Amino acid sequence: MKKISNFALLMLKYSIMAKKELSYNEAFSRLQEIQDLIEGNKLDVDELSLVLKEAAGLLKTCKDKLFVVNEETQKILQNIQ
Repeated sequence: MKKISNFALLMLKYSIMAKKELSYNEAFSRLQEIQDLIEGNKLDVDELSLVLKEAAGLLKTCKDKLFVVNEETQKILQNIQ
C-alpha cells in the first residue's frame, strides 16, 4: 500500500474546501494550518507555490467577509443614533 504524502493530503483538503463557501472561521483556520506548514519548512518550492495561491484566496474570503460585517455594523450604528 502506497503512503499518501502530507502534501497530497493537503491538496485533497484544499480541493474539498474549494468546492464549498467557507465560513470566516474555516478560512482563518486553514490559513493558520498553512502558516504552520510554511513556518515548519514542511513544503518544497512547488508545494509552496500552490499553497500560497490557496492562501491568497483564503485571505480574500476573510477580507470580503470582514468588509460585509463592517458595513452591516455601520448601518446598525447609524440607525441607533
